[in-house]
Amino acid sequence: MSDPHPARLEKEDKRTFLQKVAEFIHPAPESKEELIGVIASAEDHDVIGAESRLMLEGVIRMSDMTAGDVMVAAPRMDLVDIDAPPDALMHLVIDTAHSRFPVFSGERENIIGILLAKDLLKLQRAPELNIRALLRPAVFVPESKGLNDLLREFRGNRNHLAIVIDEFGRVAGLITIEDVLEQIVGEIEDEFDIAENAGDIYALADRTYRVSGDTPVERVAEAFDVAIAPTDPDDEFDTIGGLIAHEMGHVPKRGERHVLAGLQFLVMHTKGGAVRWFKVSPAPADTAASA
Repeated sequence: MSDPHPARLEKEDKRTFLQKVAEFIHPAPESKEELIGVIASAEDHDVIGAESRLMLEGVIRMSDMTAGDVMVAAPRMDLVDIDAPPDALMHLVIDTAHSRFPVFSGERENIIGILLAKDLLKLQRAPELNIRALLRPAVFVPESKGLNDLLREFRGNRNHLAIVIDEFGRVAGLITIEDVLEQIVGEIEDEFDIAENAGDIYALADRTYRVSGDTPVERVAEAFDVAIAPTDPDDEFDTIGGLIAHEMGHVPKRGERHVLAGLQFLVMHTKGGAVRWFKVSPAPADTAASA
């Protein structure tokens, strides 16, 4: 049967994305929690897509976050010693794959500048060049610095890395523009099959899981219904990242795999000498039997 009003099918909805959202959330929510709930409802009604919903939620939650919430803690920072030979610098750049490095002189607390990995190419052409001449000024921010303000400053001054200091003026860690943006777009490809308040284990579309390296060992064991324990029963580890690194015997690198308790842990992302994310799946039969 033909549609009695064919013209309706051809009529385009010319409202902008923001107009659709504004119409949907009238009257305005009175709290951030209500706004997040409205955004979830907007997805259910096909006003926005799943990726848009997650990005909007990230923007809202980020407004309450500070540099101290997402920084790489000082003990996990990859630093450059100003007195290190060029070969050592090149090895550090290759091993860590960072684009920027805080540089210290004498003590690690004494940050004197930022070295860009690409600037090391100048040393290849002119070995006599003093590395101090390559340093960029270091930017220092307090732990309490809001992520919204920090992102605005990153965009304005074109610095993509800042040193975070605590209330006593000591180095607490570092934060990059990537760390801030990850709060908005970092998880947009995931489907959340596990409660969102868990925050550390996400189900992926290919039926594997993404697991934060900071996830407690007990949490991983419970989620996957396995018994996880270190090879040496006298050892104790709080996080799955710490346990895997100990079992591997070295700092894990991206792309490395390790089988434990019938699960295969693939290192997806590292930062500051620690695993940020694993991809976890059932171990292949041959490796599971030998693990």
